[in-house]
Amino acid sequence: MSNKNEELAIQNSGFLALADFNMNESMAEELEGLEGGFDRIRIPAGGATMYELPGDEADEPEAVKEFSAVILHHHPVLQYYKEKYTGGSNPPDCGSFDGITGEGDPGGACAKCPLNQFGSGENNAKACKSRRRIFLLREGELFPLILSLPTGSMREFSRYIKRLLSKGKKSNMVVTRFSLKKATNSSGIAYSQAQFAVDRSLTAEEQILLNKLSEQVKAYSRRVGFDTEEAETAPLVDPDTGEVIEAL
Repeated sequence: MSNKNEELAIQNSGFLALADFNMNESMAEELEGLEGGFDRIRIPAGGATMYELPGDEADEPEAVKEFSAVILHHHPVLQYYKEKYTGGSNPPDCGSFDGITGEGDPGGACAKCPLNQFGSGENNAKACKSRRRIFLLREGELFPLILSLPTGSMREFSRYIKRLLSKGKKSNMVVTRFSLKKATNSSGIAYSQAQFAVDRSLTAEEQILLNKLSEQVKAYSRRVGFDTEEAETAPLVDPDTGEVIEAL
């Protein structure tokens, strides 16, 4: 009986609604300049374990302990400000969306850049800040969301991706369950660390639809510029606090 219920649930999966959805060029043009174009999932500071998901009202986010979604695409976001960031939407002096080449001043190869080395910033941190931008699709929805992982969550994400790859799966081949746990750094400062687990594998029919959307999101992702969430240096989610004291 349970197997039949599971099969029925998958047949009614919201991901199958993508058959009638296409994030085409005209939609991309419509989103151009609209504050990033995608709603955000936010990770709290201070060790809280509730994500903030976009709610029906802009000023009323939905707080959840965990949620499930397909990872459509993910990439690094590196950014360097010559002057200490104090807020606003001003772009960084140098930034990168691939973690390989920086654009701006000083620009060039990120791996060799002295500003991307531990000790170049305050409290032995890097002067160039890094995050991981993840584009997600929740079941029953048609439009992707963005989750921006702070430094203290990137090691867990790296481990999760490696576990998937070791089993012959890419991140867009499964539904991932996202949760949070309270972690503490070597200085005793608490922060919220993202956790990842496989919820279920996609069906063959779902996979075809999500592969198409993944390619569309990947092509569009570079149009999503730097934003305040990824630039701010909140004390409990930034390497300046010593949240992560060793290279990933």
